[in-house]
This record gives sequence, C-alpha cells and structure tokens, in this order.
Amino acid sequence: MKIATFNIQNLFHRDRSFLEKPYSKCVYDWIAEMDNLIRKKNYNPTDSNRMRELSFLLGFDKSYQLPYAVMRRRAGFLFLKGMDYSKELQASELTDWNGWIALQTVPIHAIAIKNKARVIAEVNPDILLVQEIEDKASLSEFNTELLPEFNCKPFEQLFVIQGNNQGGHETGILTKNGYQILSVKSHQYDTDDSGNPLFQNDFLEYEIQTPSKTTIWLLAVHLQPQEKDKEHSDNLRKKQAQRVAEVYQKLRSEGRTQIAVLGTLNSVSYCHSLAPLLQETDLKDIPKHERFNVDFDKGVDADYFRLGAYRLGVNIKQKDYLLLSPQLFKNVKQGGLNRKAIWPNKKPVWSIYPNISKKEHEASEHPAVWASFKI
Repeated sequence: MKIATFNIQNLFHRDRSFLEKPYSKCVYDWIAEMDNLIRKKNYNPTDSNRMRELSFLLGFDKSYQLPYAVMRRRAGFLFLKGMDYSKELQASELTDWNGWIALQTVPIHAIAIKNKARVIAEVNPDILLVQEIEDKASLSEFNTELLPEFNCKPFEQLFVIQGNNQGGHETGILTKNGYQILSVKSHQYDTDDSGNPLFQNDFLEYEIQTPSKTTIWLLAVHLQPQEKDKEHSDNLRKKQAQRVAEVYQKLRSEGRTQIAVLGTLNSVSYCHSLAPLLQETDLKDIPKHERFNVDFDKGVDADYFRLGAYRLGVNIKQKDYLLLSPQLFKNVKQGGLNRKAIWPNKKPVWSIYPNISKKEHEASEHPAVWASFKI
C-alpha cells in the first residue's frame, strides 16, 4: 500500500487572492492610509474618492468579484451579466456562445499543469490526498485526461467535499487498485470559543478498506497558514492541532491502530503550535523513518541540515506532513518526497524536471510526500 499527500495549489486555475501581488511593497502604506482616513470624523470629497481608490487597490471592492457570471447575447454581441447585479459588460471577440464562466481566477501555466500530473504519476500511490483543488469536476477531468498522458492509471474512486474556504481550496481523495472509500466525516462545523468555524479549510476523516479487507483511517488536515499577525496565526493553528489530536486519540481509544494524519500543517516541526500533534501524541513523522529516502540537495547543502527542514540534505522548509500511528510506522517499507517540480528560487538547489525554466512552470510550492507499507 502506498499513500501520498500533495498540496497541489490548484489544478487549472487559481484564485487571484492567493497569488503574489506586484504591489506588495506598497500594500502596507495603503493599509495605513486607509486606517487614517477611516478614523476621520468628517470626510471631504477628496477623502471619499481616495477611499474608493484604496478599496479597489486593497481588494475591498467586491462588486465584480462574485463567483460566477452568465454570458448573454444582445444585438449580436456577448455581454457579462453578474448573478446579483444588472450592469452588463460587453465581451469582446466572441460571437456565438452562451454559458457561464468563473471569475476572480487566473489560469495556471500549461507546463505547470503537466508537471502536477507528472509528480503524481511518478509517485503513483494507491491512495492520494490532494489539497487546494478547485472542485470535483476539475479533479475528475485531471484524473481521466492528464494522468494517462504520463502512463499513470487513473484513480477509480474520487471524493471531494466543499469546505469553509470559498477560494477554491478544497480537499480531495483518490483511490485505486482495490482500495475503497468506506466513509467520510467532515469537521467543518467544529467551532472555536467564539462560535466561529475552527477550520478555515476542512478537516476530514476517511475510512479506507484495503484489498485485504484491512481498515485504515486517514485524518486529512490543512491548518492555519502563517499570516502577518504571527501570534494570531500560531494560536489558531494550535487550537486546530489540538482538535486533530483529540480525534486521533479518540480513534486510538477505540482500538484503531492503522491511522495516518496527513496534509499541510503550515509550520515547521519545532513550532509550539504543532506540539499537540508532534509532542503530545504517539504519532511519528515519516522523514524520521530510516527508510525515508530522497534526492539530496546539490553541492555543500547535501551535508547540511537546516533548522525546520525535512531532514539532512533536504533543506526545504517543512509544511507538509505524513504522521503515522506506531503500527503504521512499524510497517513502513519505504518513504520519500517528490520535489522535482518545485522551482528553486535560491540555494539550496535540487534536481528538477527539464521543462522547468522559471517559477511559472513549477507544479506547486509543496512536495508530494509518500510512504509505502506492508499491510
């Protein structure tokens, strides 16, 4: 049995809010300026106009950021019409088509899309957890159309459930070779002390049956990413980790022994926010296994162990984890990660696919982490 987790950072298109913005050096000045204007007791016309400009620059203006629009034909031309407003915009150069299109996303480079499939095909797991996908339809198309191009048998079962994130950051699971999805449980309605959703992205429990009728449990997690307010991010991530640990301990108390916690934890292993999982349970991280092998960095970095990296000679910052219960850890045959489709912005440098010549070609900023087991 081979299990893999891959934060794929969308399949075909990605929400603009998750992309790097070219005006990042200005954004803090704009925020400060907006704060000062909001605090004013009286506004003059110049203030109002400037606040409108800042609202647009900072992304506060949502009037044209609805998730979908419809295409309507009028007087021989196509127009965009939003679902909740009447203003129409002419669509240029198109003449004879009616339908709907997704807004607020940008297409992913064709080479990057191919490399996403290439990574999965090279790992070729029986069970694959993918994070940050658009929807089930996109994943289904990717599975049946893209994977066979790299001699990878499509997955037979596929399940996607929409979580709390509205930006196309869903979690999906795919299985093949006789592995069956028996049940799925979502924790998107778990709340914090204030009654707000605890998980911005979903936390899911999967019950999987192997061809030999053994049952394993996968806890798919995507914890709070690091934001400008580091203390808030760490505190929220720690609460999320505590909840995941509670679910894991509950399964252990029920006699379940084949359990994996996998996904993007969004922080390094020594961060206190991950202590509930990494220090207060018996879960073991796959890079700590003696049979975890991966291509090392090139040059002097091959003998270096950066703080927060996966292991010696693999000096990329760890955000993605495959944590195993003692029984699963004992049954590991081999483990590794595929980072051949990650663009190395600077040292350390590692082996990459030959078609990657710039960052736009990388499949994801995350590696695919995997392990095979004797079950």
